[in-house]
Amino acid sequence: MKAQAIAKLKRLRMSPRKVRLLVDQIRRQSVTSAQQALKGSTKDAALPVKKLLDSAVANAVHNHQMIADSLVVKEAYVDEGATLYRWMPRAFGRASKIRKRTSHITIVIEGDVPTATEKKVTEKKEEKKIESKKTNKADSKK
Repeated sequence: MKAQAIAKLKRLRMSPRKVRLLVDQIRRQSVTSAQQALKGSTKDAALPVKKLLDSAVANAVHNHQMIADSLVVKEAYVDEGATLYRWMPRAFGRASKIRKRTSHITIVIEGDVPTATEKKVTEKKEEKKIESKKTNKADSKK
């Protein structure tokens, strides 16, 4: 069964036009290849986008128990946020606007959710690990 996980970053102090260059590269890729593409990028926007992608993966694994290897970037888009206006003095007493633009980034990843039988197998493995840790602690106290 397929499920989705979402991560959003709001008010990033970078121009949406520059961030879109990176986001367009990772759309419809597997998460591992998207992370590699962002890691190798020289753009300044690569770090916040990579952190957001990692956050989306963590949301998928923790909240929806998705399998990390099966995740794919389904949607990724950049919207324009609020613009900060500053004034720059010019000649003859005039002033011109400086627009400091912000971005809102949204990443939606999609992946497989394990079925009930797969969940039982992983739970049994975790129980065995916990039991072995408890026995090791008891042996060390003697």
